[in-house]
Amino acid sequence: MKNLIKKLSLASLICTMFLFLSIAIASAQQSSIAFVDSEIIIKQLPEYQQLTNELDGLQRQYLDTIQTKETELKTKAETFKTEYENAQALVEGGNMTEQEFTELNQRIGMLQQELQKLDQELTEYKQTVQALLLQRQSELFEPVREKVTKAIENTAKDLKISFVFDKAEGNLIYGDKEFDITFKVLDKLK
Repeated sequence: MKNLIKKLSLASLICTMFLFLSIAIASAQQSSIAFVDSEIIIKQLPEYQQLTNELDGLQRQYLDTIQTKETELKTKAETFKTEYENAQALVEGGNMTEQEFTELNQRIGMLQQELQKLDQELTEYKQTVQALLLQRQSELFEPVREKVTKAIENTAKDLKISFVFDKAEGNLIYGDKEFDITFKVLDKLK
């Protein structure tokens, strides 16, 4: 009798395991995964070229200003070099009074400070321009990204796709809420 109970228990256990395995396989088959390349999608939109042209125009304006500042810096550097070489020749000639030497040294020091200030201003301007361009790009393309994300979500729902990853950005764009275990993980951590 005990052997019969053991055999029935073993058979029951095998049937239960088979049932759970069947459910797990069926669940896995019902969820599907896909990916998109949002960069290709965005580049195909009509508004992409318009937004790109606007950014290019803004960038050209900034580059013109940067070139002007670089030319000014280069001119000042050449003036400094000439002044320094002239001062060096005068000092080596030994025909200077102590007051003339002090004045020359102050003039060279002021030119050097002016060069450093212009260089620092140029560096700061370039950093500011880069930040402004990135901010403007983000502002301009945000509605386009939202439009593409919504289209991806709708397509995924229509095709009954559970998860959609973005090849261009390497992240999840859409996930069926049924498969979100965020709060279960949080519960385990509490």
